[in-house]
Amino acid sequence: MLARLFAPTIEVSAHCDLPCGVYDPAQARIEAQSIKQIISKMAENDDPDFRTRAIIIKEQRSELVKHHLWVLWTDYFKPPHFEKYPQLHTLFNEATKLAGASGTKGSTDASAADELLAKIDEIAKIFAETQQG
Repeated sequence: MLARLFAPTIEVSAHCDLPCGVYDPAQARIEAQSIKQIISKMAENDDPDFRTRAIIIKEQRSELVKHHLWVLWTDYFKPPHFEKYPQLHTLFNEATKLAGASGTKGSTDASAADELLAKIDEIAKIFAETQQG
């Protein structure tokens, strides 16, 4: 009993311990909207401390966007979806790159945030269609 109590543990991380079926591109969209607002607020504020905090938060939100998109891409969408919507792989690839170092994570370009939101909206449209049946 004591051996079990003091045995080393393995830390794991997952979207869900079971295939929960709770998926929604709205999670990625909310984070992307936050990024857009942060970029806007940074443009209005010259305080270096504020800007540093804003950049850190923007980068964290960008990572969350990528995470939420990857969960959809790898856990929700299945081969029949990719057959019916052959553009899905490209959409996810472009969206995650827009949330990455060459996009919102690595810049304060508001147009990158707009492009990211547009890609997420395209993914959300397809997601909604898959929910119809």
